Amino acid sequence: MTLFAKIVAWFVIAVLVTVAATSVTSVLSYNPASPLSAPFSVLMKMEAADAREAWETGGRDALRRALHRFLDITHYYAVVFADAQGTDLSTGESRRDLLDLARRHPAWHDGQLVFATFSPDRKYCLLLITRPLRVIYANLQPLHLLVLAPVLALCYALAYYLTSPLRPLQRAVEKFGRGDLSARAPAGRNDKFGDVARTFNHMAERMQNLLSAQQRLLLDISHELRSPLARLSVAIELARTGGNSLDQIQKEADRLNELITEMLEVARMENDPAKRKIEAVRLDELVGALVNDCSIEAQVRGCSLELNKSGGVWVEGDRELLRRAIENVMRNAIRYAPAKTRVEVALEDGDGRACVRVRDYGPGVPDSALAHIFDPFYRVETDRNRNNGGYGLGLSIARRAVELHRGKLRAYNASPGLLIEIELPV
Repeated sequence: MTLFAKIVAWFVIAVLVTVAATSVTSVLSYNPASPLSAPFSVLMKMEAADAREAWETGGRDALRRALHRFLDITHYYAVVFADAQGTDLSTGESRRDLLDLARRHPAWHDGQLVFATFSPDRKYCLLLITRPLRVIYANLQPLHLLVLAPVLALCYALAYYLTSPLRPLQRAVEKFGRGDLSARAPAGRNDKFGDVARTFNHMAERMQNLLSAQQRLLLDISHELRSPLARLSVAIELARTGGNSLDQIQKEADRLNELITEMLEVARMENDPAKRKIEAVRLDELVGALVNDCSIEAQVRGCSLELNKSGGVWVEGDRELLRRAIENVMRNAIRYAPAKTRVEVALEDGDGRACVRVRDYGPGVPDSALAHIFDPFYRVETDRNRNNGGYGLGLSIARRAVELHRGKLRAYNASPGLLIEIELPV
């Protein structure tokens, strides 16, 4: 059975049970002394008055005819009209047991329900004996079926409303499972179904981006490894013929080792974010130490590092990841800083955020490339020369490390030079 049919069936059963329970409750809560008389109470009072009139005007025969007429109309099991002592006035038998029993509105007797209604002067009592199912049937009218019709229509409409968004979501999941990564579910509803659809679309988009990134990464890795391997093969051939190519072999081997190390670092940060060691980190001291460490590389390239920092700044995170992120940004700035220029490093603290700014006075990057310089293996087209540029992984590692600390990494053209901001929560 489909979900739609189950919902409709449950609603129909609930409506029928409600109608039956209402009918039974109206009878079981029968109280002849209540001023708010239900139809069943009115029926009992009318028959009691009719039976009394028949008894007092026509005697026993008239009473029998009135009681039989009542049973023919209502189809109840039995009806007794007795006096205050419990004597059946139509037969002369004593029904004192029923009279005492029926004072508890209603009572059970041999699997039957017994109801009692007394005359206002308490001289007579009408005892009604009936089956439980007959009580339910007697309180249901053909018009109740007409009431059920719109109720069932509403149940059908509600079931359709609840299940209709599941069908396109199911189709989207099936398409996605068959490999169509562009499959998306309609997410226009502002309810839980819309939330589920939007969650699926977010998941699908994330998986599509991850798989696309994996494919690009595989292509980039194959491209990056091809060149040093080719040069390494040439150097080996030269070595075999007696040429002096050991330095070239060592250089290409170092390049391969550096590239593989950086790729492993990217993979580790992507796959093991839960293994980070979280601790309180003095960010101003960490930046100061990195400036001292990178100053030697800056001097070799003919530029200088200048640090401008405020007081003590504390952040919570993985010290090693933060160190790698800031160091990669600094080294990237040093790599492109012209000779006899400076690389400015500033640390500011405010509004619950710490900001590390690193600016060089180099050529900068085209505005169209600002959004991509943090992507793995991305390099500006004018910087394909391995003697100047890296492998395009340093800034990618920095971005991932900053994102793992709930921070932001942004780049701006400073004209001249490039300004990179690392923003972290204090």
